[in-house]
Amino acid sequence: MTKRLAIIPARGGSKRLPRKNLLPFLGRPIIAHTIEAALKSGCFDRVLVSTEDAQIAAAAREAGAVIHDRDTSLATDSATLVEVCLDILASEERAGRSYDILACLYATAPLRHADDIAAVVALADRPDVDFAMAVTAYPLPPHQALRIEPNGALAPMWPELVDLRADKVGQLVVDNGSTNAAKVPEFRKHRTFYGPRLSGHVMPRERSVDIDEQSDYELACWHAEN
Repeated sequence: MTKRLAIIPARGGSKRLPRKNLLPFLGRPIIAHTIEAALKSGCFDRVLVSTEDAQIAAAAREAGAVIHDRDTSLATDSATLVEVCLDILASEERAGRSYDILACLYATAPLRHADDIAAVVALADRPDVDFAMAVTAYPLPPHQALRIEPNGALAPMWPELVDLRADKVGQLVVDNGSTNAAKVPEFRKHRTFYGPRLSGHVMPRERSVDIDEQSDYELACWHAEN
């Protein structure tokens, strides 16, 4: 039987939007919505929140998650998500628990549905897929991106694409910062969620708000209330 682990990373030291994992959202801490969606999806043998913060741990525990006490060395700005996930996998194995599929669910994507999580995990379960993520379309043509040079001038990021019509480029999507999944052996081998045999579940932009700044928070609240 396939074993699946959900990891919700939630350190306490966010800079751009302080304490963002605990901000009120529809009457509960933001992190509670991701925990609820993970549990409701029915995909996981274990839903685990990784944090070094006592208040986040308390809120996550109340919402139904298991707590992984993150080492403070992995709660810094320089620590990577991959390092955190690998540390958790090793810790779980030392406790006698191993997994086939790992999902990383971001606490700051409270508009994502349980069905979105289930769709990403279903992709990672497929024999022809090793990595999967939730994606969304760009609001503006990404192939026309302009780079700001040191002198303030603008230069096309991709000169060979900038004059093409959008229908000649094809559909372009981006990781929406909500949900990633991978087969554990492949994740350990490639140490990324952007590994080979990557597939995507397309989510609408109104469910894809990734809260990093105050304006993101206000937009997510607006979508939730309308």
